Amino acid sequence: MKKLISLTLAASMLLGSAAALAETNVTFSWWGGDARHEATQNAVAAFEAANPDIKVATTYAAWSGWEDKMSQAFAANSAQDMNQVNWNWLYSMVNADGTSKFQDLNAYADVIDLTQFNASSLAQCTIDGQLLAIPVAMTGRILYWNETTFQAAGLETPKSYADLLAAGPIFEEKLGKDYYPLVMGTLDKTIFMVYYLESVYGKDWVTDGQMNYTKDEIKEGIQFIQNLEDNHVIPTCEKLIGDGADSLDKNTNWMDGHYAGIFEWDSSATKFRSALNEGQTMVVGDYFADFGAYQGGFTKVSLGFAITATAADDAKAASAKLIQYLCNDDEGIRLMNSQRGIPLSTAAFNLCNSEGLLDPMVAEANQKVLAWCQNALDPKFESSKLKSSDGVYNDVFEGLSYGDYDVDSAADTLIAGIQDVLGA
Repeated sequence: MKKLISLTLAASMLLGSAAALAETNVTFSWWGGDARHEATQNAVAAFEAANPDIKVATTYAAWSGWEDKMSQAFAANSAQDMNQVNWNWLYSMVNADGTSKFQDLNAYADVIDLTQFNASSLAQCTIDGQLLAIPVAMTGRILYWNETTFQAAGLETPKSYADLLAAGPIFEEKLGKDYYPLVMGTLDKTIFMVYYLESVYGKDWVTDGQMNYTKDEIKEGIQFIQNLEDNHVIPTCEKLIGDGADSLDKNTNWMDGHYAGIFEWDSSATKFRSALNEGQTMVVGDYFADFGAYQGGFTKVSLGFAITATAADDAKAASAKLIQYLCNDDEGIRLMNSQRGIPLSTAAFNLCNSEGLLDPMVAEANQKVLAWCQNALDPKFESSKLKSSDGVYNDVFEGLSYGDYDVDSAADTLIAGIQDVLGA
């Protein structure tokens, strides 16, 4: 009898060891705000419950500093197995020999239902025939307003550029010098300038690696941004840096309504809305038809899910299952809803739409973006050499704000920096 018990225990231990060996561990990273973090954690927990042989370790934070951190991780081949990625990372995250840091997801078409995504969105994530990420949502920049602050100033939210320019002095007079109708970081200013120029001239910023704008046209765009500061529409860089916040949604001046407008991605609506103090109301703005004769602005795949090429084979397979769950599975769809924007997956969109799971503000903003923006985005527009804290965009618009550059020298610096990146 004792021998039988020993054999049973031994068999049980072997089975337990086999089960432990069969468990697959996956690492998964993303950036975002608190609402996205909570939704994704809940979805991961539900995925683990449905797949008890897979354990997912998560890493996440706000956007500030995230791209630099991930660039270092990919360079050192230490990035997580599965990652939320920016569209331009598909072009910038490459090995020394030019090969991608990401797995070709066509190899997992038997796991990830690619038929749920339209061909054009998949094409944006395909380089040299390799599908390097699953496109989650399409996005563009749009204006959001704190309606409460505008009402306090006795104004409606701006419907035109003329309205916006007129609001600056009124804010200063009626609310105080620390109140501004709009706030922008240096990348925001660059995108807003391009939106303005595309509206005036009707041409893409860059085509086939070549800038489409002359120095005089770029000077016009830079002066447009300077006019916003001169008219008390946006705070100076010195004021914004002095606020001491890592990002605008963490800035107390946004939270309490001192900054009454932002120019942000449609998918970021919930992050900025949830950051507002009680009693503040945020609304989606309109594009300004008085910028010019064209509908300027660009759209892009806002973000995607990618698998790192150096991940272990079992982790790749498990990551593919997780992508399918988050994008195409009913339960994953319900848990993720519109926390990464209006989903591109047909299954996800139809389910969210039929069950009322789409955030109304995100849906409204996305609809306006896709209906308005007509221009294409150059893959190198968001290069870290251009948009990082020590990049060209920051140098130009901080230098302009501090008076280190005039409009002419700012244009020279911007053109030289962009051409250097385009020629790289």
